[in-house]
Amino acid sequence: MKLRILFLFSLLLTSRIFAQDTLTVMHYNLLYYGEVTGFCNNSNNSLSMKDPHLRTILNYVKPDIFTVNEISSNTGVHQHLLDQNLNIGGVGHFRKAGFNPVAGSNIVNMLYYDSRKLRLKKQSVAQSYVRDVDVYELYYYSNDLPQGDTAFIICVVGHLKAGNSSSDAGARKVMAENTMKYLEQRYKHENVLFMGDFNLYSGNEAAFQQMINYSNADTRLIDPIGQIGDWNNNSFYASVHTQSTNTSSNDCKSGGGLDDRFDFILISDEVRFGTKKVRYVQQSYESVGQDGNRFNSTVVSPANSSVPPNVATALFNMSDHLPVALKLRVDKVLSTGNITTTPFLASLAPNPAGEMAQLMFYSSREQAMQICLFNSSGIMLRELDMIAQTGRQTIDLSLNGLSGGFYVVRLTDSEGNREQIKLVKSL
Repeated sequence: MKLRILFLFSLLLTSRIFAQDTLTVMHYNLLYYGEVTGFCNNSNNSLSMKDPHLRTILNYVKPDIFTVNEISSNTGVHQHLLDQNLNIGGVGHFRKAGFNPVAGSNIVNMLYYDSRKLRLKKQSVAQSYVRDVDVYELYYYSNDLPQGDTAFIICVVGHLKAGNSSSDAGARKVMAENTMKYLEQRYKHENVLFMGDFNLYSGNEAAFQQMINYSNADTRLIDPIGQIGDWNNNSFYASVHTQSTNTSSNDCKSGGGLDDRFDFILISDEVRFGTKKVRYVQQSYESVGQDGNRFNSTVVSPANSSVPPNVATALFNMSDHLPVALKLRVDKVLSTGNITTTPFLASLAPNPAGEMAQLMFYSSREQAMQICLFNSSGIMLRELDMIAQTGRQTIDLSLNGLSGGFYVVRLTDSEGNREQIKLVKSL
């Protein structure tokens, strides 16, 4: 009964009524989709070979926002993907972005979206060194939503320089730095998603540090799952590896099995805390088809427990990357009245956690706060009293000595407002 009370509480506040919608976002490196080269060609990577697999994956994930790397710069191919993979079987509501290249690469980025929920306001190029990093400004659309009172989502799509040489890493740093400067000037304090194939081997790389520790803290981005480390060929990070889906190459796909985390969706603080009507849904981030048992092996062997067999087969055949996906909750304002909500917009990362987790929350004012940790029987194990300052707060929670299992972290302020989060402690 105590556990049930912990999970089922609600807090009534006098405010505007919010209706909620959930958006699924997916990013995918399509591996030379529609681009014929000497190594990726019509004998090992044709559209007729790839499309059935892509349709299977899209039908499984059902993204509302779908961004891609490594699609041909031929606009006819962009339309082909839309017509043959998204708007099929009676579906006709997907739209694609425009195409205004600067860098002149033969493989580019593209964005597709569900026009029943989203509209494209404008797009631009953040930087064009090596390859373009594209910026798409979407807004939430609904018939019951007053014009102008909506939520904006800034999708930044990049494909950073490949390779593990120092010059390759230097190029990635320049691309990341250029992009962050662009965001700082135009999209500070906005709902930003920076997604793409970043070709990173470690979280210590200068390019990644530019994103998560940028000089202007208001522009910094966050890894939603907090899995930052030396990803390359490291079994500890097997659950987040996205490349390669195959152990052997067919001259087009890379081989070697899954041992790199190249593909990401990073988010801004505004998305993490939901301060601008869009909030990351906790524990929704996934590398599609990755169950943590793939280290240096394929997405189909050993047997995959995270997706149906036909989806695993499609992932194996479609590309040498796995797609990454997450969900966003969108609040749309309808009228005045009472709502059920929570006051602190709290999150935990990583979750599941090892010996340490970071509790992040947003405080609207300076106030006394109490943080309590409960076990699954509702027994309080630890308690911390603190004074929270106005704005974003980050607290390190030691989980040392706790056995693996489920816990609840509860935040309470001096007025009795509460928010609770489920925490999973790894074995």
